[in-house]
Amino acid sequence: MAANSQGIQTLLEAEKEAAKVVQKARQYRVQKLKDARSEAAKEIEEYKAKKEEEFKAYESKHKSNTTSSQSTIDSSTQTQLATIKSAIEQHRAQVITKIVERVTRSEPALHPNLKKIEQKA
Repeated sequence: MAANSQGIQTLLEAEKEAAKVVQKARQYRVQKLKDARSEAAKEIEEYKAKKEEEFKAYESKHKSNTTSSQSTIDSSTQTQLATIKSAIEQHRAQVITKIVERVTRSEPALHPNLKKIEQKA
């Protein structure tokens, strides 16, 4: 019976050792995942910083084009507004006269779709 108990004791110890090995493997795997995530986050931040720097360089390179384009558009707009205002001042009297003529000239008439209803006596 002692030999049987000795075998069981050996199996229990082997099982405990196996559990320790499995636990260490799990901890190792978890640690590797954490390391991989932190490494990936670091690479992402580096990539973001690089792309942000490239964007700022591109933006500063093309900013002068935008400024000159904006000034050209502004001057063109001012020229067009001045032309429109002068045309308004030129034609103001004619337009007012035409509006007054249309309002005062009234010719009352029945609507063409209106049908005469005859009453029988």
